[in-house]
Amino acid sequence: MKKEPKPPITDQKEAPTGKATPNMYLKYSGMAFQMGAIILIGAIAGQKLDQYFHTTQPWFTLVFSLLSIFAALYVSLKDFLTSNNNQRRK
Repeated sequence: MKKEPKPPITDQKEAPTGKATPNMYLKYSGMAFQMGAIILIGAIAGQKLDQYFHTTQPWFTLVFSLLSIFAALYVSLKDFLTSNNNQRRK
């Protein structure tokens, strides 16, 4: 007797615990692009400020790059932790 394949899980409520759904993969890959965009914007802003103020060392690039890395980590971790708390409550 052949078993019919189960339809894909589309709702998070139907997903068994411990298994990732396609929505989760899309969410986390989106987080990666968001982090990259935040860091890129910070680095470009730093470069533009260095060019505008004619600095001898790239201090603005360094500071803005580091700040954007921390900002990207904050945004991603906040989103990650709030989504984990929401999943545990269901």
